[in-house]
Amino acid sequence: MSETKVITEKVRFSYCHVFEAKAIDEGSVPKYSTAILIRKKDKKTLAKIATAIEAAKEIGKSKKWGGKIPPASTLKLPLRDGDEERPDDENYAGCMFLNASSTTRPSIVDENVDPILDKTEFYSGCFGRASINFYPFSASGNKGVAAGLNNLQKLEDGENLGGSAASAESDFGSEASDLM
Repeated sequence: MSETKVITEKVRFSYCHVFEAKAIDEGSVPKYSTAILIRKKDKKTLAKIATAIEAAKEIGKSKKWGGKIPPASTLKLPLRDGDEERPDDENYAGCMFLNASSTTRPSIVDENVDPILDKTEFYSGCFGRASINFYPFSASGNKGVAAGLNNLQKLEDGENLGGSAASAESDFGSEASDLM
């Protein structure tokens, strides 16, 4: 396994755009993406991520940044503190998080490693594992390390973070016949 690749322990997913690519800004390249919330007490995953980020920084030093790692004050890193950056969102409390994306659709499987094809089965709020790869970038004057999204595994359901919309069947099913 590559020194920049990480398979997480159980994490929570948010802002899932994993079945259809979505452009962040008008005119930008559409990408598949998800925010990955990692409990701060998950020392194993956080250590693997820290090691992979350091490896990506070394690659950046030799291949992207002219032989030196940019100062910490200007270097953009993917792992952020949910308590500091999202203090108003209880779902991010006690978590570190990162955003992972790719122009290639990730494979999504269940706990038995069977493909998940139903778009309602993998959603913002479910729990699982992620395969991610860290890489250096230098673009538009910004330098840093980003997280690429490889594959996803759903392990269990969780409260839907996007708000659970009722299905058309539950909204209209029984009452439709009463209208006739």
